Amino acid sequence: MKFITTLACSLTLALATTAWAAGTHLKTEKPLRIAQGMEVSLTDFLVPKKFTVFDFTSEYCPPCRGYTEPLLHLHQQRADVAVIKVDINRPEVHRIDWQSPVAQQYGMRSIPHFKVYGPKGDLLAEGNEARAMVDGWIAALPQ
Repeated sequence: MKFITTLACSLTLALATTAWAAGTHLKTEKPLRIAQGMEVSLTDFLVPKKFTVFDFTSEYCPPCRGYTEPLLHLHQQRADVAVIKVDINRPEVHRIDWQSPVAQQYGMRSIPHFKVYGPKGDLLAEGNEARAMVDGWIAALPQ
């Protein structure tokens, strides 16, 4: 009986995890933090019917930390925008982790780096163009 209960719990967890990673995300109170240095498919984390901003970041990057509060405010104040933080650092690396699988996967050479997807899941902007878009949205927020 214990085996069946354990198996049922494992299957439930596996199904829930698969659904979570299949693009069925809802906007949460705070930006979701993903990757922790591992490869990730951004499209698996798009929030339907929202602009989704992927913020490639590291806690060891001062300019990235400077975006923390403004991006939180953007996420919380704009109902049509969801921010997803893509942490390029593996937990055991205590500096900007340029060699992490996710940094290599997306060719990161500088951070912060943004990718902005539209409500229909199409890539609208990345790099400097996406940063300008995000900066404009942040500047337009009520103080």
